[in-house]
Amino acid sequence: MEETQITPGKLLGISGSYWQACTLHASVKLDIFTVLGKTKVSVEEAAKKIGCDTIALDKLLNALTAMGLITKSGSNFSNTSGSYEYLSTQSPKYIGYMIKHHHHLVEGFSKLDTSVMTGKPVRGRASFTDEVQRESFLMGMFNQASNTAPNLVKEVSLSDKLTMLDLGGGPGTYAIYFCLQNPQLKATVYDLATTRTFAESTIKKFNLSDRINFIHGDYLDDTVEGNYDAAWLSHILHAEGISGCMTIINKAVAALNPGGLLLIHEFILNDTMDGPLFPALFTLNMLIGTPNGQSYSESQIKGMLKDAGLKDIKRLPFIGPNDSGIVCGVK
Repeated sequence: MEETQITPGKLLGISGSYWQACTLHASVKLDIFTVLGKTKVSVEEAAKKIGCDTIALDKLLNALTAMGLITKSGSNFSNTSGSYEYLSTQSPKYIGYMIKHHHHLVEGFSKLDTSVMTGKPVRGRASFTDEVQRESFLMGMFNQASNTAPNLVKEVSLSDKLTMLDLGGGPGTYAIYFCLQNPQLKATVYDLATTRTFAESTIKKFNLSDRINFIHGDYLDDTVEGNYDAAWLSHILHAEGISGCMTIINKAVAALNPGGLLLIHEFILNDTMDGPLFPALFTLNMLIGTPNGQSYSESQIKGMLKDAGLKDIKRLPFIGPNDSGIVCGVK
């Protein structure tokens, strides 16, 4: 691989990149993009709606303009089409909850050196006890999955399956889209009791309450009841070490009918563990937040499925956002 040219400008650009990130985080927290809506708004009008200092807001809006996230005409500001689509709460494609979740991770990342020195996390796991952080995490996962799932389910064949387990499925986003794609399919979402209300209300919005049920439990400590033709494990292995992953996989396999399909959806590293970029950085996110979590390589995931006794193990062609991929095997 050709060596990347390193310059002082490149290094300082990386070092200061959090300035832009924190500017975006603050703007989403203040709900600026919703306030701007689809019209031109003066800084005075925006400040009144937000309830903030006018001079300070003017500085923030000018910075957002410089970042290309909004536009300025005279003394008025307005959203770009993209900022309205993804950053206004009035849009069905809003991703602000995930951005708020990223904001809650900033403090932990600022202590990455401590995690490297000690090998231990410096923040709590993602099942945040703080209600605001929990909402950001759960809604962020829902928003992210909602953007990925419609295309993903078209690349995973479940046309011959009647029942599916969405293990650690949170709000049940993937269960919802798999059922929409496969009219014969019924699904069970298995997750902590704290996600039940959110999951059941989301499932109800899609008119799928008769086809998707929710079972609460801890997939590490509790038994996973039922018999299923397919099991979907999306972004839950990365929170655990190999031992924890095998516990989860073995419970999922035990719940599968003979011939059942196990699907693992994760940010997948290459086999040398040094790329792609997002899975490599995500490993650091797991380092500062979990005792043993990490991103895994394709060969590591295939090895876990082999150790669980599965056959016909392969990686599907699907490539999702941030280099997510799917590895599957048959019981």
